[in-house]
Amino acid sequence: MGKNVHVTYRKGDEKWAVVREGNNRASSLHNTQWEAIDTGRDIARNNRVELVIHDQQNRIRDKDSFGNDPYPPRDRKH
Repeated sequence: MGKNVHVTYRKGDEKWAVVREGNNRASSLHNTQWEAIDTGRDIARNNRVELVIHDQQNRIRDKDSFGNDPYPPRDRKH
C-alpha cells in the first residue's frame, strides 16, 4: 500500500502543506486549508491512499479513505 497524504498547517510561513507520509518536503503549499484539502484529495484518490486532515494545532480533524478498505467505517459521512 502507498503512503498516506496529510494536510498540515505550517506555522513558520502560515501556509497549509500537502505532505506524503515519510517525506520531509511538502508536495505543495497553499494559502487556505480548503485549497490544500482539494489538492490532497486529488493526490490521495490517484494513489488510492488515505487523506488525513489536520487542524492548526496539528490534531487530526478528519480522514478520507480512497483505497480498498477491507474494514469500512460504520458512519457513512463520506
